[in-house]
Amino acid sequence: MPRPRTPIGTFGEIYYEKAPGGRFRAFARFRDHDGQLRRVQTTAATQQAAARKLKELLAERAEQSVGQGELSGSSSFRHLVDVWLADLDLEGKLAQSTRDLYERNMEKLVMPAFANYTLREITVRRVDQFIKTLASTKSYSTAKQARTVLSLAFGLAVRYDAIPRNPVRDTVRLRKPPSQAQALTVEQIEVIRTAARSWRRGAGFSGPPPDGQLEQIIEVMLGTSARIGEALAIRKCDVDVTVSPATVRICGTIVSPKGKPTHRQHHPKTLKSTRTVSVPPFVAEVLRQRLVVVSDEGPEHLIFFSRNHTPLTTNNVRRRLRAVLEEVEIQGVTPHSFRRTVATFLDRASGPDLAAEMLGHTSSKITKEHYIQPDEQVDPVTADILEVLAPQNRDEP
Repeated sequence: MPRPRTPIGTFGEIYYEKAPGGRFRAFARFRDHDGQLRRVQTTAATQQAAARKLKELLAERAEQSVGQGELSGSSSFRHLVDVWLADLDLEGKLAQSTRDLYERNMEKLVMPAFANYTLREITVRRVDQFIKTLASTKSYSTAKQARTVLSLAFGLAVRYDAIPRNPVRDTVRLRKPPSQAQALTVEQIEVIRTAARSWRRGAGFSGPPPDGQLEQIIEVMLGTSARIGEALAIRKCDVDVTVSPATVRICGTIVSPKGKPTHRQHHPKTLKSTRTVSVPPFVAEVLRQRLVVVSDEGPEHLIFFSRNHTPLTTNNVRRRLRAVLEEVEIQGVTPHSFRRTVATFLDRASGPDLAAEMLGHTSSKITKEHYIQPDEQVDPVTADILEVLAPQNRDEP
């Protein structure tokens, strides 16, 4: 009956034999990383000393058999992160922006806590305490992001047989604090429009006035439900104002990868996010104005762009909007606020399914949980229905 194979990087039983001069030789068969079994031996004055030297030698050999792209329990956490990031690049399944976010979260949030540990030293207790501390000192969102990248990295370590289990899996589950999506009112939208139209215009401001694109971008987001990156990625060929109502095809987004120029990505956040939406007249008018601006450009040209005809970055638009709102003391409004507003207004008029379709969500559950402001008003029809419970004889006390 064949003997079981010795796993790579380990050894079987230790054997002994007499060596010249009354010494002892200890030896074992060691399976190297190439899968070959080789005899490894040491000699010492006593049998115990020879065995001890052999175990030390085999431990060193096992560490040496771990290549640059391999992992063991003695590998540093930083080495795990390097291997994990390289593995993400090899798979190529993540959008570049997501991959950069993972790396940033790992470096900024996680690495300071675990950089000096080996993998076998990072226990469930250490990870649990780290995540709880982050949630209490920073935020739920920060702790969740740190937990995500930790779990992904340690998942790779488990697949590489470096550790027996993922220490993140047994940590306490994070409890999301209660929150509600907030939509803008019609009155608030008008205040924002007025602030954008008047920002840095008039006497007392040096330099060229704003080019008016910010207020137009706001209108497009309000009429299409597009994310900020999707709105900035709309091209001349994506707009059709010859039909009624006018339509816009949402089929890309603007990305700014680390170390690379800002450019248009030829797909939005998800496959479902690719959609053609009909827009209200106030948005169609803005689109006609933008088409006039790019009338001499090719069909692939963006309708919103910088003075150098390069893509606008999402961060610059967010920064500009924040500056506009600070002057009128409006807080908490971001480009995503317009998307939530669209979802809430559509839900009130026709229900969450239409809102989900407009926003490009795979299900209305996401839309209801994160984008639609809860409606506290119960349908007034309840008053008529419950009238059946009124006293039968109203004259009696």
